[in-house]
Amino acid sequence: MADEQNADPSGGHPQTPGQGNRPAPAPAPTRIRRPTGGRRPLTPLPKGDPWALGGPLPGGPAVVALGGGHGLATTLAAVRRYAGSVTAVVSVADDGGSSGRLREAHGVPAPGDLRKCLVALAASDTVWREAFEHRFRAGDLDGHALGNLILVGLAQVLGDFGRALEEAGRLLECAGRVLPATTDPVVLTADAGDGPGAEAVEGQVAVSNSMDRIRRVHIVPEDAKAHPDVTAAIEMADQVILAPGSLFTSLAPVLCVPAIREALAVTRARVVHVCNLQPQVPETLGLDATDHLRAVLDHGARVDTFLYHLGSDLATDEIAIRALGVEPVAADVAGPNGHVHDPGAFAKALEGLL
Repeated sequence: MADEQNADPSGGHPQTPGQGNRPAPAPAPTRIRRPTGGRRPLTPLPKGDPWALGGPLPGGPAVVALGGGHGLATTLAAVRRYAGSVTAVVSVADDGGSSGRLREAHGVPAPGDLRKCLVALAASDTVWREAFEHRFRAGDLDGHALGNLILVGLAQVLGDFGRALEEAGRLLECAGRVLPATTDPVVLTADAGDGPGAEAVEGQVAVSNSMDRIRRVHIVPEDAKAHPDVTAAIEMADQVILAPGSLFTSLAPVLCVPAIREALAVTRARVVHVCNLQPQVPETLGLDATDHLRAVLDHGARVDTFLYHLGSDLATDEIAIRALGVEPVAADVAGPNGHVHDPGAFAKALEGLL
């Protein structure tokens, strides 16, 4: 998936204003109760390495974050500061680089974005955190990240990719769970362009590099099954975050999974869509912040709150956002270079939305 440094641009049918026609929430098991009398107090932000902080916090909220690539990893670095439990739901549609080669050779879901999320949740004092990101630069392994190889090897030994992620999480002493959006590999396709020249684009890399405006993406098979723990985590969540990152090639593939859309529709959690900081060329060239939200809604997702950076390169029309039945919230969440979200400020803004 695109690096957030280039793509934190980070990033069904459109919903009608007010979302009163949602299905009634199904009864849910006992969930963490928020304090009465307003929002829960903000957790003081610890000092130190801003990318590797935080427990789970006893009594903290259950947070689920959806997406892929560096945008989701950055979100996890923020969420682990205030959450009692963290679950990452990760796109496995990538078909480029090391992930693409391993998919083709071994028939596994794309491991690269899963690896990034495991590292984002890893204990800061384990050597495995750095080892998982080590990339070989010569020979038959040239271009492969060690973590990708370990995940594929664990899947072959254990006979199950989900169990491989659990074992890797224990190895890295992760502060949360990392789950694939689907249990099987999926292929990403897109409807791109307009009029008689419109065409279907196939493959995550091809979609990301398409010079035609992307109108909608799909996964093949369209009825791909979600990991069984994904829907349960969304239903039990206090907060669900649609993470920044590659809009059409990281976030949208997760939203294309039918069971995930259904879980988002009925969860009692607040669903927060975090907007990208800048356009991703060419994937979202010409789209403003409001267009990003419309694209998410067009893919069938429910959104309650739209969080965007105050002073973003992407123009935001709050009147149009409210007309879509979504509450816009502006906050100063960008890092010094303006290209990636600052984990501390990002955490404070997200916690304030509980």
